[in-house]
Amino acid sequence: MTASHSSDHEEILVIGAGELGGSVVAALIRRDDAPEVTVLLRPSGTPRHARLRDELAALGAKVEQADVATATVSELSAVFSRYDTVVSCIGFAAGPGTQRKITEAALAARVSRYFPWQFGVDYDAIGHGSPQDLFDEQLDVRDMLRAQDDTEWVIVSTGMFTSFLFEPDFGVVDLAANTVNALGSWDTEVTVTTPEDIGVLTAEIIQTRPRIANQVVYVAGDTISYRELADIVEKVRGVPVTRNEWTVAYLLEELAGRPDDGLAKYRAAFAQGKGVAWPKSGTFNEARGIATTTAEEWARANLDAGPAR
Repeated sequence: MTASHSSDHEEILVIGAGELGGSVVAALIRRDDAPEVTVLLRPSGTPRHARLRDELAALGAKVEQADVATATVSELSAVFSRYDTVVSCIGFAAGPGTQRKITEAALAARVSRYFPWQFGVDYDAIGHGSPQDLFDEQLDVRDMLRAQDDTEWVIVSTGMFTSFLFEPDFGVVDLAANTVNALGSWDTEVTVTTPEDIGVLTAEIIQTRPRIANQVVYVAGDTISYRELADIVEKVRGVPVTRNEWTVAYLLEELAGRPDDGLAKYRAAFAQGKGVAWPKSGTFNEARGIATTTAEEWARANLDAGPAR
């Protein structure tokens, strides 16, 4: 193992500063045992990027620049090799093949420890050939990590972002029509966690001693069935909701008619109920007694009351 750096001087590179990356960076820097944190951003002269760099500097984070979409494996590897731990917070939006490329660069750099962007479902349980074809690349990344022993790796399984469950485009909660659509069945479950909680828990996992390494760590803000979700929306908004059950067969048929629709792929994958939920009771956060935001707490903070009756 190359894990020779002492925890006092650990240098961490976080790739990306979106909703997830920003939460991980903030949580690491807030800690009493805060490591040195650098954020990898793509070079950009936009005012938004300038603001982001200023915000990161104000937090006490340094900034490196490289574009993971266009940089070669060797260019990324040269950057990564300067750090002990690399945490990738760049998701599927970066394009197909990006997850494999970042992983290849981390392994080529022989970084001491690598957290791939797997902040989502349990890809091992889902397996190859899911309706969401992007998931296959995540399995390739796991195969790459397990096939070597120079770099320690940690996968943080978080389920879906809590907010995504309520996202109008996702189609499960339709507030405008006061409707909740169950994916698969009313008893199908889904695990959700907020990016803020993922940030806090990932920082805790990174800083835990003795080090957590070469394992999948499960966290959960909440695990609920779609029936419980409909009940929550009803309770929080104070009006009854219309309930539709979208079966796996229905969602696969919908996907067949729109084979390039990314959200239809997600709906069909989540409807199968495999690898998308795990009990909160067995999670890292429960074992550590770290409080997380439940779906109902998120709904109370973010959903408006329903239309006046």
